[in-house]
This record gives sequence, C-alpha cells and structure tokens, in this order.
Amino acid sequence: MRTRPPGGEAAGCSRRTLRGAFVTHQTVGHAPAGDQDGPLTDCPDSALVPPGHEPRCPVDITLATLSGRWTPLVLREFLRRGQATYSELSAALPALSDKVLSDRLAQLTSAGVIERHRTPGWPPRVRYILTSQGRALEPVVRSMWEWGTARRTGLSSSPVPSDTGLG
Repeated sequence: MRTRPPGGEAAGCSRRTLRGAFVTHQTVGHAPAGDQDGPLTDCPDSALVPPGHEPRCPVDITLATLSGRWTPLVLREFLRRGQATYSELSAALPALSDKVLSDRLAQLTSAGVIERHRTPGWPPRVRYILTSQGRALEPVVRSMWEWGTARRTGLSSSPVPSDTGLG
C-alpha cells in the first residue's frame, strides 16, 4: 500500500482510500479509436449481451461454443481422432456420465463443430465427425493445453507455502 502520492494524482489514475491510506490505480478504458489491433477492438460494450441471448462478441461466441464442463475435453478427443462413436468417446472420457456426454455432443453439433452421421440398419450406427469449424478451434484448444502445461509445471516446481490459510 502506498501513502499519499507526491504531487497529487497522476494522469489517468484515480486516488482512493483504503483504511485511511491512499491507493492508486490506473483507469482502464477502451482502446483509442485509431488503435485497430488487439483482441477487443471489435467487441464494444454494445456487443455484450446478458446470458440467455445470442452472443455477438467474438470472445463470447467462442465461450458459448465451449461452455460447460467437459466440452473442451470432448473437443480435444475429436481433434485427436477426427471422428468418433459415442462408445469411443465414452471409453476415452470415463468420468463423463452418459447424460453429460449426450448433452455435449448435442451442443457441439448445434454449434456446427461436429456433425452427426447415422447409418441405417439395426442397430443404427452413429458416428460424429469434426467439421472444418471444429478444426478451426484447434489453436484455441492448443493454447489451453500449453497454458495448462506451463501452469502445471510452474505449480509443481514452486515451493508450497507453509501457511496456506486453508486450515
């Protein structure tokens, strides 16, 4: 915590008190109008919609497609295989309940990430195939993999604090 900054407030910063001490933080806003680079330039506040509405922001669209526990792991299996049956996915992800797997397959099919192909006959055979839109999500899943790998490595190599405050 900082005490009162010399010379008053700096440009772009505001001064607030926290238990009598002065704390500063920089005000964060939208990128300048001339700045067309960056991940948020085409996602103004007007593109953000409440839950339950059709997303318009590119980040929100991606999150809606990958929402739900297990969805990225189901997608990972398709990226590894290209196509799979329900039984193959169930065996690859044994912690998933049948209901959750069915829900995730329906969600990914609805989003255009996978296609459901039914072969007539008895018993009917269903195969799910990754679409080009699904393949386009590979860099997203790869980034998640790399970030998680670095995080896992960082966590395993850092010393554990003696007092975590959890007990």
